[in-house]
Amino acid sequence: MNVEHHDLHHEFPEYAATIQALKLGDHHFGKLLDEYNGLTAQIEELEIKDAPVADPLLEDMKKLRLKLKDELYALLQAHKA
Repeated sequence: MNVEHHDLHHEFPEYAATIQALKLGDHHFGKLLDEYNGLTAQIEELEIKDAPVADPLLEDMKKLRLKLKDELYALLQAHKA
């Protein structure tokens, strides 16, 4: 199965330096990023193994990841401004 990687650096390469700075200097950002990375790793592992997981469960995981990505992006935008 072809698995897309959704790490934040891959999603927003133009913010690589900002991601690193916020990861080290903003506790809230770091916590959200850790949660996002952990969830992304779980989803990718399930997809790679083609694990038998109920579609609604996987969709809920992906929706949560999208919500986290939106929050992280908002923080990146706020830091840029």
